[in-house]
Amino acid sequence: MATAESTQEKTGLGNYFVANYPPFSFWKPAHLPEAHDALQSTPVPGTPLGLYLHIPFCRKRCKFCYFRVYTDKNARDVEVYLEALAKEVELYSRLPIVGERPFQYVYFGGGTPSYLSATQLRSLAERLKRSISWDQAAEVTFECEPGTLQQHKLEALKELGVTRLSLGVENFDYNILEYNGRAHHTEEIYRAYGWARDLQFDQINIDLIAGMVGETWDNWRACIRKTIELSPDSVTIYQMELPFNTVFSRELKIIGQDEPGAFAVADWPTKRAWVNYAFDELGKAGYEVSSAYTLVKNRDRCRFVYRDSLWHGADMFGTGVASFGHVRGVHMQNVDSWEQYVGLLEKGELPLNRALPVKPRELLIREMILQLKTGRVDAGYFQRKFESAILEDFAEAFGRLQEEGHLTVNDGHVELTRLGLLQVDRLLPAFFEPEHRGTRYT
Repeated sequence: MATAESTQEKTGLGNYFVANYPPFSFWKPAHLPEAHDALQSTPVPGTPLGLYLHIPFCRKRCKFCYFRVYTDKNARDVEVYLEALAKEVELYSRLPIVGERPFQYVYFGGGTPSYLSATQLRSLAERLKRSISWDQAAEVTFECEPGTLQQHKLEALKELGVTRLSLGVENFDYNILEYNGRAHHTEEIYRAYGWARDLQFDQINIDLIAGMVGETWDNWRACIRKTIELSPDSVTIYQMELPFNTVFSRELKIIGQDEPGAFAVADWPTKRAWVNYAFDELGKAGYEVSSAYTLVKNRDRCRFVYRDSLWHGADMFGTGVASFGHVRGVHMQNVDSWEQYVGLLEKGELPLNRALPVKPRELLIREMILQLKTGRVDAGYFQRKFESAILEDFAEAFGRLQEEGHLTVNDGHVELTRLGLLQVDRLLPAFFEPEHRGTRYT
């Protein structure tokens, strides 16, 4: 008979990754007045400002994807969406909350931003720059699916000021890519990477997923070897999860690895072992661990401005359908349907759908748990910013995790052990407020 612990270690349906706090299920339309009040306020001095642009188009929908994406839109639809997106950015640019702040970072996420043609990219940038500028941004990130890239498109991205190119490789095996619904093929990875390296982008990142359906130890070792051979500036590794609203969650029966010819989802201990192996091998090749998911070749040169700013309380406008933002202590999310998004912007209205004003203690918890994902937390930072002695205020949670071997505490500094880092997302609810535990996250 399976024990509760062994059952919990299987990859079941549901969200595992903690991206924000309080959980999204607590964000409500009733709090939209507080969101609008925040947008009409002046910024808190010293708070950086970022911009996220959601480009929701894809050639195919990955079977593990739970984002709002579209695979059935034509060129006219794309034009309608980009016009709405530019309008949304323009509306934000006029608000008091902007103040005199330049954008510290700009992030083009997806979907597949590289789905857009070079002409569409230049047109979007031209429209955006009528109301904003990212010339002073420390980082401009652009997510790419390798099969959508051509040399002239990469040249356009370089011309438009992209500093960090993130390639969604996920795996190097054609059969695994195909079974999981990825649109690109193995040879397209090498072709796109070669073009990007020739153009000398400041930072090239490769995304991998440990535990895609059909993954094996032999394949994973090969993926890490091939990654080291490419020698990207940074590597991001996520562990496969099966959120509720995915193709796999609807159609896949999770079956045993020992069935002949069976495609199965690895359990969490196996995925952690694969990431641990990757950390070890990449470490031997000169990479440093930058977070539970990222390794960098040169910590001084390879920065994740988007991540670190957001995890230290930056404001961010989340633009595009279903996008998330955070402004002056208020979480907010856009409407999640195409018709609502385009329709509201055609009327000149921000397309907000739900929000949540975050209490001071919740803001502290949010920053603390997100910074724990980097593997280290400085208690002095929280004393200075929140006047909170976190090692005392959260003594029970820190003490338990230390006893379990997940972290160490020394002279005001918390450091996750490798054991803790590999499963940090499942540890974070220990710091949640009681009303936020045991509820659906999304």
